Amino acid sequence: MNATTVIFDWDGTLLDTDEALIAPFVALGVAREDVPWGHPLDEACEMLGIDPGAYLAGYDPSMVAPWPGVPELIAGVEALGVPWAICSNKHPDGGTVELALLGWTPAGAWWSDAFDFKPKRLGLVLEGLGVAAADVLYVGDTEHDLEAARDVGVAFVVAGWNPRAAVEHVPLVDVLDRPQDVLDRLR
Repeated sequence: MNATTVIFDWDGTLLDTDEALIAPFVALGVAREDVPWGHPLDEACEMLGIDPGAYLAGYDPSMVAPWPGVPELIAGVEALGVPWAICSNKHPDGGTVELALLGWTPAGAWWSDAFDFKPKRLGLVLEGLGVAAADVLYVGDTEHDLEAARDVGVAFVVAGWNPRAAVEHVPLVDVLDRPQDVLDRLR
C-alpha cells in the first residue's frame, strides 16, 4: 500500500449512524428492516415513498457518535501528515453539522450535493484533492463504496469495525477489524 491520501465514507464507516438514519424513516411509517443502506437520501426516500424534507425534519445529528477507535484513527492520520477527506452519500444538512460537532478538519468533504444527489463518484473527489487513484485508499462499509472505488481504480478496504458492514458479497476485499488497521496500512 503506497497511499498518500485516505478517503473515508461517513455513515457506518467513521460514525455509528444507524439509529440516527433509521429513526426518521420509522417515525414516517417505514419498517426498520425495509430501510436501505448506502443510498443518497433522495434515492432512498423515493424507494420508500417518503418525502425527503419530512425525513430531514426528523433527523437528529446528535444521535451519532464515532465508532470506538475512530477519533484516534483521525488523530493518527493527521499525525502521519496524510491528507484525508470524506466522500459520502450523506445529505449535506446532516453531514456538515456532524462534522462541525466533531471538530474534525478534513482536506475536503464531498456530500451528496456534490454529486447532484446521485450516488457518490470518487473521481470528483480525486480531482478536487488533486491526487491520482493509485495514491488513494478508500475506506467504506457498503457495496456502494466498493463500486465507487472500483469505478476509478482506488484501493478499497471495508470498515469491519462496523458489524453491519456488507462484506458477504465482496469476498475479495480486505476487511479491517479495527480503525487502527487503517494506520497500519498507511505506514
